[in-house]
Amino acid sequence: MANTNSKHTIILLQTSPNRATRTFMDYGSVSQAMDGICGLYERKLKEINPALRNISYDIADLYNFIDGLADMSALVYDHSRQAYLPYDRQWIKQKTFNHLKSLANGPR
Repeated sequence: MANTNSKHTIILLQTSPNRATRTFMDYGSVSQAMDGICGLYERKLKEINPALRNISYDIADLYNFIDGLADMSALVYDHSRQAYLPYDRQWIKQKTFNHLKSLANGPR
């Protein structure tokens, strides 16, 4: 089985109950997708706090952001099945946690 970090990943999200807010983000790997989700949250924080130069947050804040979205899921390409496998919000939260933890521990 291939490493999940090298798998094409699509993040599907809907920011509010309005179906017009449905969108997707397309990434070359699970790791890049988790970076993208963190970036989305960081842009939201900057929007809310434009005067702050340095923005910090903890994993609980990020989880609240993910839970506050009307919908979020991931499709990750599985080379052995030649298909995209769906993953839920809980999986995304676990992967973002692991991703941030690996960033905090420095380069591998």
